[in-house]
Amino acid sequence: MKKPWNRINLPVYSISSRHNNTENMNIVTYASVVSMQPKQFVIAVYNGTKTLGHVQQDPHFVLQLLADDQYNLVTLLGRHSGHSINKIERLKKRELISYWNGFPVLKDALAWMELKGVHLNTNAFLSKSDHQLFLCDVIAYKNVKQGHALTVDTLRQKKIVRM
Repeated sequence: MKKPWNRINLPVYSISSRHNNTENMNIVTYASVVSMQPKQFVIAVYNGTKTLGHVQQDPHFVLQLLADDQYNLVTLLGRHSGHSINKIERLKKRELISYWNGFPVLKDALAWMELKGVHLNTNAFLSKSDHQLFLCDVIAYKNVKQGHALTVDTLRQKKIVRM
């Protein structure tokens, strides 16, 4: 049997971030709505990533809900570092990028949500965590298309992750 925290089939998102004329995308599974009014998310961004550097400098980004047929993007967006490769250029070459509200976004995502961080994790009790937490207001959103969300269970079935 799975561990209790792995029994929930979480949706898979991508963050599109930017800072100093550089853009990046990363995979996020630890994202949750935590308030109805104002609409807010808590997002956990993995330590050491280019995305974390961007979001720490400018906590304004797009959270993209991935479609179930976008599982093949997880290796590029999640296992490769934006410090060593230009993920956006690779996605542009594959004609997978569009722009929305000034951010590069995945054309075939189910939805895009523009978020603005209202609180940066600086609490000492979280300093040993492998992720940094951001509380974010939803500034704008767009439902792009109908479909089923990519989930962690799909990534497990495709042997992309093992949790």
